[in-house]
Amino acid sequence: MTGKTSNQMWGGRFASGPDAIMEEINASIDFDRRLFAQDIEGSLAHAAMLADTGIISAEDRDKITDGLNTILSEIRSGGFDFSRRLEDIHMNIEARLADLIGPAAGRLHTARSRNDQVALDFRLWVKEQLQKTDAALTALITAFLDRAEEHADTVMPGFTHLQTAQPVTFGHHCMAYVEMFGRDRGRARDALARLDECPLGTAALAGTGFPIDRQKTAETLGFSAPTRNSIDTVSDRDFALEFLALAAICGTHLSRLAEEIVIWSTPQFGFVRLSDAFSTGSSIMPQKKNPDAAELVRAKTGRINGALIALLTVMKGLPLAYSKDMQEDKEQVFDAAETLELALAAMTGMIGDLTVSKETMKAAAGAGYSTATDLADWLVREAGLPFREAHHVTGKAVALAEQHGCALADLPLADLQAINSAITQDIYSVLTVEASVASRTSFGGTAPVRVREQIAWWRSRL
Repeated sequence: MTGKTSNQMWGGRFASGPDAIMEEINASIDFDRRLFAQDIEGSLAHAAMLADTGIISAEDRDKITDGLNTILSEIRSGGFDFSRRLEDIHMNIEARLADLIGPAAGRLHTARSRNDQVALDFRLWVKEQLQKTDAALTALITAFLDRAEEHADTVMPGFTHLQTAQPVTFGHHCMAYVEMFGRDRGRARDALARLDECPLGTAALAGTGFPIDRQKTAETLGFSAPTRNSIDTVSDRDFALEFLALAAICGTHLSRLAEEIVIWSTPQFGFVRLSDAFSTGSSIMPQKKNPDAAELVRAKTGRINGALIALLTVMKGLPLAYSKDMQEDKEQVFDAAETLELALAAMTGMIGDLTVSKETMKAAAGAGYSTATDLADWLVREAGLPFREAHHVTGKAVALAEQHGCALADLPLADLQAINSAITQDIYSVLTVEASVASRTSFGGTAPVRVREQIAWWRSRL
């Protein structure tokens, strides 16, 4: 009976028992191997510092440096044999270094631990991803600025509740996304500034008794300073969480934009048309053109959000300092980084490539009595009515236009004056969509002159 239970427990790929399970659950080399360049970069800096402070000899430093550079070449050429038995990228590289240079390899780990080593590698990797995100966001913002400049005068409906509200320009709508992605770019730069401290030299959690120079390794590795508390350093994954948080916010912005592209490209709207490069046909309906790229960007936001929640959950109950739980910190970040990079590239391509239908946008901009607010504003400005009264008068005018099945601009002056005698012929100067957008000259408004000012401001900032 006992034997049967044991076979059931250790069956399948765990047939060899607890050893197989521990190898499987403990190994991270399948995913952390992508940190090889950062791991070697950190080890080279550490070896140089150890030699400069007299902790190891210059001869051992040179052997270590030559060996690490050989390993780097082997990995990049595909000639390195990664072993799951050695658990992670750190031990794989250390074992190979010992094969290459012998006992001198054992001196490399002086005054450091895998705890500060992995913190460094991961920090360096996230730092690189933040820089890539910054560059990708800059490219997307630039694409929007180009479209905004092209369409600073193109009138379209502005929506609230997805109902036609007031006329705006397509350039102004594009600039709304410039602001959104500009904040994402700012978050990436803020995260880089907070990440800019070097963990190396904090060792397992308490620092080290060796006379190391942490400032030197920080400078060598491109950090502004070393971290200030060894316990926090090996426990900290805020930099990864912050990357995922900004990725999730950026993904949300991308998803909102994708949703608008999906809606705008329908025959019912017809505002934009995607090129064949970013859409596909139907397998059964030859007339259809599906906005697949936009739909997939919209969906991939869920993966990024999931990565953020996963890592928050991993970290939420961990006592100080390091716990093995933190090995689960990387896969979600790796996946989210790849997903965000792809989504940003796809959206940059779509924005630069889409065709805008000015005529369709303009026709839609005048629908739904979108200039009603302009009528109310005119009554306040020219006739001196309180806004609430002007709002009431405008409501009557809209009801009359609905009754006649015409636009506000097509109502006869006599009918408007019958509602309020203060209305004059001048009212017709504000009831066109072009006049409406031109009048919105407040700072941040949709008037083409304001849009062009904002474009110029953003170009100077980029």
